[in-house]
Order: sequence, then C-alpha cells, then structure tokens
Amino acid sequence: MENIQVVNENTLWKSIIAGEQPAFKMLYEAYVDLLYAYASRYTKDKEVILDCIHDLFIDLHTWRRNLATEVNVRYYLLSSMRRKLLTAAKKASRTSLQGDMMQFSVDFETESVQSAIIATEQEQQLYRQLAKHLNQLPARQKEIIYLKYHCDLSYEEIAAIMQISVPTCRTLAYRAIKQMRQAMDASTATAFSIILCQVLQAL
Repeated sequence: MENIQVVNENTLWKSIIAGEQPAFKMLYEAYVDLLYAYASRYTKDKEVILDCIHDLFIDLHTWRRNLATEVNVRYYLLSSMRRKLLTAAKKASRTSLQGDMMQFSVDFETESVQSAIIATEQEQQLYRQLAKHLNQLPARQKEIIYLKYHCDLSYEEIAAIMQISVPTCRTLAYRAIKQMRQAMDASTATAFSIILCQVLQAL
C-alpha cells in the first residue's frame, strides 16, 4: 500500500513540475489538512495560516521548473510551511502574533483523545496518562515527536526542518521517549509506541 502511495506521489510531483494544473489541485486537496494542522501548532490565526498555504502553492507553481524530481513530498511541504510561518512571524507587526508563531505548541487534550479513540476504560486511562506526559515536554521535543509519529518523517528530515543536527534531533527524541516511558505504568512498556501513535493520530 505504501509503495502505491509513493508511486502516486512521485507521479503527481512530476506533473507539478510539468505545470499540469489538475496536479496542483490534487496536491492541495491531499495535503491541506496536514499543513493546516501543523501550522495551527504555531498560531491560531486562521488568516495567517491560509495565507501561508496559499503562498506556498503559488511558489510551487512559480518555481516548479527548479524543483528536484525526487523528493519526499510530505517533508518538502511541511518544511516549506514552517519557513512560511516563521517568515510571517518576523514580518508581523503584532507582538502577540510573533510570540504565538515562534514556538511550537501542542495541547494534547485528554477529552479529544478519549472521544477520538474507541477503547476500554483501562485503555482510555493509558491514553489520558500519556497525553498528560506529552503536554509536559519542552516545545522542541513536542515538535520532534509530532513530526516523527504524526507526520511520519525521518530524523534526518525532522532535523532539516528544525535546523538542528541529526544527533541533536535523535537525542531530544530519545530523552522525550525515555521520560514518557519511565512515567508510564511498567505494564504498558511493550505497547508504548502503539499507544503513542494512537494518541497523536487523535489530534
């Protein structure tokens, strides 16, 4: 299934480079929700988010002939979106907007997790417990965990997006995972990764 998706994305990307208009619509529809969700971790200003997404796709069309033919489309779009947001923050005249967008923030609301996942009461308790510990992580560790488990990016891609070294990225992720594992009940250790993915997918 993943191979089919990769083939489809590669074909779609080549259509983007070729300037085929239907391809831009397909790419937008495939990724707008992911981009919006990621951007909302930086700011709640819908107008700014939509402007950044719009500018991103305008740039894609304008500079399509300069794009590499072999790319991870998800990584490319998320990376471009982050740059757009940080550029918008620097240009913003409102101090509150700048403050909101310069730091990644995820609020893992236990009620949202509980309603999004059908599970037993015991499992729900584990989800709520993990959500609590996720909320206690520093902003950079939250972003790494979000990009790794929710957006399915590699450490190399995450490091490039966040402009940090790969070893630093791995170390921050390791510390976050270790901290959460130690805080969770010992009986959940073997299912930790599964539980973490389910909580993140409920966002």
